[in-house]
Amino acid sequence: MRSASEQSGKKIDAVQLSNNTVARRIKDLANDIEKELVCRLKICHEFSLKLDESTDVSGLAVLLVFVRYRFNNIIEEDLLLCESLQSNTTGEEIFNRINNFIRKHEISWGKCIDVCTDGARAMIGKMKGAVMQIISVAPESSKSRLPAYLKIVLDEAVQIINFVKSRPLQSRLFKILCEEMGSQHKALLLHMEVRWLSRGKVLVRLFELHSELLVFFTSDNSGQKFNDCLTNSSWLMRLYLADIFVKLNDINLSLQGKNVTIFTIMDKISSLKKKLEFWASSVEQNNFDCFPTVHEFLTEINSTVHEEVSSTILQHLRDLQTSLLEYFPTTTDDNAWVRNPFVITAKSIGFTAHTYESLTDLISDSDLKQKFKDLPLNNFWSSLIEEYPNVAKRAV
Repeated sequence: MRSASEQSGKKIDAVQLSNNTVARRIKDLANDIEKELVCRLKICHEFSLKLDESTDVSGLAVLLVFVRYRFNNIIEEDLLLCESLQSNTTGEEIFNRINNFIRKHEISWGKCIDVCTDGARAMIGKMKGAVMQIISVAPESSKSRLPAYLKIVLDEAVQIINFVKSRPLQSRLFKILCEEMGSQHKALLLHMEVRWLSRGKVLVRLFELHSELLVFFTSDNSGQKFNDCLTNSSWLMRLYLADIFVKLNDINLSLQGKNVTIFTIMDKISSLKKKLEFWASSVEQNNFDCFPTVHEFLTEINSTVHEEVSSTILQHLRDLQTSLLEYFPTTTDDNAWVRNPFVITAKSIGFTAHTYESLTDLISDSDLKQKFKDLPLNNFWSSLIEEYPNVAKRAV
């Protein structure tokens, strides 16, 4: 009897669930995850937000909000909100969506200490930008963003790409042409304005296929206007932007991850500042080895960069340096003790006597010294909140 019952149970388990049942269970799981995240944000002491408004393949605008917070002595990062923006994508609409979620779940804006986003106008507008409106209700928060650098050549390159990619027939004809010419690639990469750090790959692919594009537009009357760009060596040389965006993208990727700290960021930014100085110095000496795309093109045509183009590139690099100094000013070593508390030799600036005594107790603990080696920096300090609250809270 038991064997028959077990066999019947297995047969029932093998029955596929209906679409409605699967959908209901997925919704229940999503609601449970949301409740857990909201509960964590209510009990945490502080959190930071990352905002991104982008467009999916169907043209629908989507708002993504990520939150970073401390839970069980570990820095966590989760997706807080994902909503479609059916009509407007203004800063006010973006803020209202986020604010409604925060108010609905009774999360305190006072715990928000930082808001990070890209350089979109809806995000960073001085009056009605989403970030400024968040700061107005979260006075403890600061703002940070990545600057975007646009050039006329970039806009023209995007026009060329979109001309081919936005027309199915053109895309198919271009693929056939690339196959006939034995090209390494068979298609261009579609550019999305909001994904500004993807421009490097987009421009590199455009540069690699510039000969094929020239042949394609020569046989297509509607694309004749792009021939002036593709036959202009100065214009092609300005595609050094492909190299600079690839480098910026590499840096951006290295700054992502749960265990990235402000010290990681400052080290990378410091390295970038030095590289920019090196690149600018190389350009002044008419040496473009550090820009592979431009260097390959110069070798191909057996030429040097025109003086006008060289000046444009040099000015762009100098502008990048200026922007980095504006957004990331030179810092002091006042917080060096956070990076490694076990190597400090003098009383840190701004420490009270009680806090410094706590730090002294901490650095004298051999077990903590081993723990410091085993844990990521974020998790190390988070784990000491209860035992050394004055020092750990200041570090976090």
